[in-house]
Amino acid sequence: MQIAETDRLIIAEVTLHDAPFFLELTNTPHWLKYIGDRNVHSIKAAETFLKNGILKSYQDFGFGFYKLILKDTPDKAIGIVGLVKRKELEHEDIGFGLLPEYEAKGYGYESAKAIMELAQHKFGLDKITAITSPINKNSIKLLEKLGLSFEKKVIPFDDGKELLLFAKTFRK
Repeated sequence: MQIAETDRLIIAEVTLHDAPFFLELTNTPHWLKYIGDRNVHSIKAAETFLKNGILKSYQDFGFGFYKLILKDTPDKAIGIVGLVKRKELEHEDIGFGLLPEYEAKGYGYESAKAIMELAQHKFGLDKITAITSPINKNSIKLLEKLGLSFEKKVIPFDDGKELLLFAKTFRK
């Protein structure tokens, strides 16, 4: 189901049929470097990843991550963007990831901007956060371009890695 549209993209809900795409995405060099190995090394593991994560988030919170599809190539997902409610963070978190050949073309900004609009106007969120690795300069630049500001360093997960927390409060 389509949830938003931009000039170049369709932003749509993920389904189990997207498992092959998630297998590819979660094993790209930037995903592994900046997000980490999620042990998605087979279609079956990708289906489990989707069921326990994104699809569960739709059920539990009414939002989650969404696939990005180029309008002129509607049969191929090129990345994801969306919102996640993590128990480790006080506010909902925006995130994104693209297949390597679609990075640095403005798709991250275009899609994340649309998700921020939905976060504020459809989902009624008053604040959005984002976490990123201190070495992920492209992510930091994108978050700042979206209007998020650095708030503090955090160690949200058991792996002990320090991340940067960015945030934006929406005006009522």
